[in-house]
Amino acid sequence: MAVENLQRDWYVVYSNPHKEEQAQFHLALKGMKSFFPKLYIPSAESRGRICPLFPNYLFVRLHMETECHRIVWTPGVKRIVSFGAEPIPIDESVIQILQQQADEKGIIRAQSKLTCGQEVEISGGPFDGLMGIIQAPPDNRGRVKILLKLLSRQISIKFGVEFIKGGRTAWAPVGCG
Repeated sequence: MAVENLQRDWYVVYSNPHKEEQAQFHLALKGMKSFFPKLYIPSAESRGRICPLFPNYLFVRLHMETECHRIVWTPGVKRIVSFGAEPIPIDESVIQILQQQADEKGIIRAQSKLTCGQEVEISGGPFDGLMGIIQAPPDNRGRVKILLKLLSRQISIKFGVEFIKGGRTAWAPVGCG
C-alpha cells in the first residue's frame, strides 16, 4: 500500500515541558502534519500573551501501524497519549473545530467575558462575598480592576480572575458564546 493512500487519524502527543513547538518543528521536517493550538489573551496594558491551549500537548495526524516510530523518536516528544495500551484517535471534528477558530499559526484569539461596569461577586480571600464593579477587563496576568464599597468608601483593587465568582471561565475564544 502506498504511503500516500494510508488512512491517517489524529492522535494526541505529550511533549516534554515547553517543547511543543520544538516537537512540531521536527515533526514537520519528517513530513508529519501536526497542530499545536495556542491562545492569545489580549491586554489593555500590553501586547497580550500567547500561551498553549493545552500545555504539553499537540495533535499529530498519522497512520498508527506504519508511522508511530516517526513520532516517538522525534525531539521534544515524550509519548503518544494512550488509554490502556492503545493510542486512541481523536475525532476529526474536534480538530476541525479548533482549526476553524485558529489562524495560520494555530493561534486562537480570546476575549474576556468580563466587561467594564459589570457587577461581580468576590469569591474567596478577605473580601469573599462582597460585590464590586469591574473598572478594567483582565490584563495579560489575569488581574481585574474592581471598584468595591468598603466602610462607606469606594476603593479600587486588583484581583486575579480566580477571585471573581465564575471568573475561571472569564476567557472564551472569539466567536464562542
